[in-house]
Amino acid sequence: MAPPNEPLWLPAWRALLFAQAAVVEPVERALAEAELPPLSWYDVLTALDKAPGRRLRMRELTDAVTLSRTGLVRLVDRIEEEGLLRRQPVPNDRRGAYAVLTAKGSRMLRRMWRVYRGELEKHFASHITDDDAEALLRSLGRVAALRKPRANQIATAPGR
Repeated sequence: MAPPNEPLWLPAWRALLFAQAAVVEPVERALAEAELPPLSWYDVLTALDKAPGRRLRMRELTDAVTLSRTGLVRLVDRIEEEGLLRRQPVPNDRRGAYAVLTAKGSRMLRRMWRVYRGELEKHFASHITDDDAEALLRSLGRVAALRKPRANQIATAPGR
């Protein structure tokens, strides 16, 4: 229960942060133990997997993940070095580039999803009901929609 002068949303905010950490930490650990890339790579790969033509302009990719443009460029460099995506020039735009998911990237995404899904089921899904999930989706979806248009696209399994 919140102290008398503390709005109820403040402990809800703290609970959200702690819940996120309680899930992300074991996911990251499980991915590392399986010798797979970190969760941030999954976010990039799944955004590309869901995009039309499995490609996004870099600014669109920035909108689809929770990284700064600078952080994303560095991450894309590392993912590209592993052959999981490639950059493709944008016709008629000398400075523009697409990030394109490769077949190797698609295979990696599916390997990562098996581990990620198992950890999500263990550390998240098994602790909430479908009604809880619907309530979270409604309330957090409204907040996420404030960020950018693509931010409210909830990550799903690859190929969904």
